[in-house]
Amino acid sequence: MIKTLIHWFFRFLDALLVIMLAGMVLMVFVNVVMRYGFNSGIAVSEEMARYFFVWLTFIGAVVVHRENLNMGVETIVAKFGRGGRLVLMALSNLVILLCASVFFLGTWKQLPINASMVAPVTGLSMGWVYGIGLFCGAGIFLVTLERLFRLATGKITEDEIAAFAGEGAAIEHMKERL
Repeated sequence: MIKTLIHWFFRFLDALLVIMLAGMVLMVFVNVVMRYGFNSGIAVSEEMARYFFVWLTFIGAVVVHRENLNMGVETIVAKFGRGGRLVLMALSNLVILLCASVFFLGTWKQLPINASMVAPVTGLSMGWVYGIGLFCGAGIFLVTLERLFRLATGKITEDEIAAFAGEGAAIEHMKERL
């Protein structure tokens, strides 16, 4: 049941990313046409395109982290056997856990300052822009925590270990699974 909910949550995030990217492209395209064709523009669309880009980046970071598609130093990891890869995977996930915690807490402390400011055109609270850091930090933290739990309990799959080492076939298999 939980796995199904998580699966659908990430499917929702995928759809949200597509909608935001399409919205961003549409807003920028319409503004370019209006500037060159009609010597005018829509100020709200410029601001919202920037917000969509920020949200797209941070939501995408959570999705990419879950799918194990983030950048890694695979040349070093590939030189190790299974045991070494597990140790490196645990160490890198501990570092990610720490960074996600710092990111979340930093956003949490900064949010009241940002929420008190408003955007110049839309008048939206800047908390809507900077607050996405809470989602990103918490999302990456939870995904990493779950991964570390599976690593500690021996439930990590061989495909995940191979994907961590950057072995292409394993990465393709992981993508198909999702």
